[in-house]
Amino acid sequence: MTSLEQTETHAAARAVRLLRGMLEIASPSYGEARLAAYLAAEMDRLGFAATVDAAGNAVGVIDRGPGPTVMLLGHLDTVPGDIPVRLSAGRLYGRGAVDAKAPLAAMVSAAAAAARYRGRIVVVGAVEEETAMSRGAVHIRETHARPDALIIGEPSGWQNVVLGYKGKLDLHYLVRCAATHPSNPAPKATELVCRAWESLLDLLGPGASHAGFGTPGATLVSLRGDLTEAEAEFSIRTPMGYDWRRLVDDLTARLPQGRLRLVNEIAACRTGRSDPVVRALTAAVADLGARPVAKVKTGTSDMNTLAVKWPVPMATYGPGDSRLDHADDEHIEVAEYLHGIDVLTRALHDLGPRLTPSPSAPEPGGAV
Repeated sequence: MTSLEQTETHAAARAVRLLRGMLEIASPSYGEARLAAYLAAEMDRLGFAATVDAAGNAVGVIDRGPGPTVMLLGHLDTVPGDIPVRLSAGRLYGRGAVDAKAPLAAMVSAAAAAARYRGRIVVVGAVEEETAMSRGAVHIRETHARPDALIIGEPSGWQNVVLGYKGKLDLHYLVRCAATHPSNPAPKATELVCRAWESLLDLLGPGASHAGFGTPGATLVSLRGDLTEAEAEFSIRTPMGYDWRRLVDDLTARLPQGRLRLVNEIAACRTGRSDPVVRALTAAVADLGARPVAKVKTGTSDMNTLAVKWPVPMATYGPGDSRLDHADDEHIEVAEYLHGIDVLTRALHDLGPRLTPSPSAPEPGGAV
């Protein structure tokens, strides 16, 4: 084995150990503190200047001299669920193996390996992406200097690049009624909540679906209550340019009583195939002998949260099969994970010359 092959083997083993260590630390939303501390310590060992910020995000910076700043942002939190961590037949199992610890670990490993990149690489492990408010990404957006380019870490499959996501509208409806006998013809709280859901579907129209990027799609997230008090949570995925205010006003007008509350709204986002980040990622996939595929997704991610205020080159990328998101057998192929690291490393090397550093970018060694 040559010295280069030995180096590559060592780097691959280290990358797998990093991901396995992350999987062995449970990190459901609001419970990411242990993982954030672990990841910050691991980034320190890899040469980052790393810390845990006020929101609980793990933030690491590698400064390789004057040049543009690229931010790689994934999320620490997972949905609840205990999946024993194990390596079997080339697959690494564990909650978050796909969504989205593997994309984040790949970003850390790639940033450490991108020795030819000139500029600053900021890697963020954000908290609470799996919640309605994405508090970690919002904190980054509001407190950090805008980077010159952004890559969001979510499972796309190592050959694929995600150009955009639908937006999201989260609504909460609460209704209370006077106590009465079940046979009374007056509407009951549970009935009113069910009618509100039917009204929402009617307003969205017969073409509403989660299947397409250009149409809205609704989910009844929760429904609970009784005859006197009931509540429901509605989540609507929205296409580009969707008039969500009109939808809320029209739905409110159809509700005879109760309170409809806007919990959160985030706009859809989409970049183009000529975007420098997209071009760097697709070129890296092609360099590895695969045919790159650009796609859009009908969910949402922290790309939506950051695109609202950061009009910079961006795309979403990460190893892993998104069909295994939140699955009871969530796992990632180790080979897929290592391919993802290789793609990100190559993309960083290629991306640097494509970018012009922002005049407001911090000086080397300055604040993030």
